[in-house]
Amino acid sequence: MSTDSGFYSIIDYTVDGFDTQRELVEAFAEIQERWVRFYPGYRSARFHVSTDGSRVYNIVHWASEADYRHFVETSDTDGRMAAIGKALEGLSGKAEPRMTGAPTYTVVREVGPGPQRLDA
Repeated sequence: MSTDSGFYSIIDYTVDGFDTQRELVEAFAEIQERWVRFYPGYRSARFHVSTDGSRVYNIVHWASEADYRHFVETSDTDGRMAAIGKALEGLSGKAEPRMTGAPTYTVVREVGPGPQRLDA
């Protein structure tokens, strides 16, 4: 199995319900479309919502760390952050970021489908 060795930014928010989840996903998807997706090396943004209505994860996939760093260095960070602030203010509920430090990651191991191991 090949490992997808891309680079990821994982944005994590606590929210106060299903409506806020839906609104946050819509707002952040628009931000990806307007501010991020056209940068070289951008692969995708996936949005995951918890089944209890309390969390939203935005996993942004880049081809490489260099592509992500280029985005950080050359993009309109002030404009994007203002758009995020406006999006958060426009929610009907409450959303709070849960990230600490730089929310960036690389894949180091993946276990895919296969036969059951009997030696364990």
